[in-house]
Amino acid sequence: MGKLRIVYMGSPDFAIPALDLLAQNHEICAVYTQPPRRSGRGMQEQPVPLARHALDMGLPVSWPTTLNDKDVQDELAAYDADLFIVVAYGLLLPQAVLDIPRYGCLNGHASLLPRWRGAAPIQRAIEAGDSETGISIMLMEAGLDTGPVLATRAIAITDDMNAGDLHDALASLNATLLNDTVASLDDALLHRTPQASDGVTYAAKISGADAHIDWQTSAAELACHIRAYAPYPGAWCNGPKGRIRILEAQPAPLPHDTAGQPGSFAGQDDKGNMLMMTGDGILCVTLVQPAGKKPMPSRNFLNGVKLAIGDMLSGSHPT
Repeated sequence: MGKLRIVYMGSPDFAIPALDLLAQNHEICAVYTQPPRRSGRGMQEQPVPLARHALDMGLPVSWPTTLNDKDVQDELAAYDADLFIVVAYGLLLPQAVLDIPRYGCLNGHASLLPRWRGAAPIQRAIEAGDSETGISIMLMEAGLDTGPVLATRAIAITDDMNAGDLHDALASLNATLLNDTVASLDDALLHRTPQASDGVTYAAKISGADAHIDWQTSAAELACHIRAYAPYPGAWCNGPKGRIRILEAQPAPLPHDTAGQPGSFAGQDDKGNMLMMTGDGILCVTLVQPAGKKPMPSRNFLNGVKLAIGDMLSGSHPT
């Protein structure tokens, strides 16, 4: 298919690579993002990352608070677009908007649908211990990530990959797959596949409370949990001097003479890394971030707090 007129919708950094690649091959009529947010020391309103990037590209940018308004829908219709492309936009597209573009609305979603429909597929896939995830390009309909799939591409989730690493890999993969799908859009639409009714899971939006560490779970589960919330918001627990974010950790062999309650300090390994008891096994913590400080190796952290064997780190929910 030749050069298309596209309205692009997205908000976070994840949406930027696809916009860059599509803009090389098609006409981007406009970019729609979520409204500006307060951020920084002065809490001034700042455009979201995709809006800033699109403005730097010289593209028209709009950030309505809803797409349900008739005026907004009329504005979208006036672009006479062939296609709307949506990547991590964050606003619902009503049926009246889905019906506007000539070929419909495509969504680049960061999972292998129907697994992990919803807002946080990257974090939930790592947290669940999935061995792979990927990108799905679907033709949007009114349901939450329920539309027929035009293309998928998988990527392995390795044991050393955190949410930030996977985010970047999937953002690049999403750009390539979207560009390829649009290039062969007629064929992709002809061979679209309805999503299976089994295997559906939902990736609920993450919160700071989700990231808290429950030491009663196993070391293997906690290692996945920590990778899922790194680098942000960071899996956390409470230490003797305030909240501690744990950014890197792996299950470790359990010495025969080691005993203790889940959440208790179990000493240091031969590299000085912090060892913590869990509900099943020992967790070797290698990178932490104490409150108000930069990330540091756990051995440096221990030099400052002087934990004794058996001292507890709390993983309770925030009050």
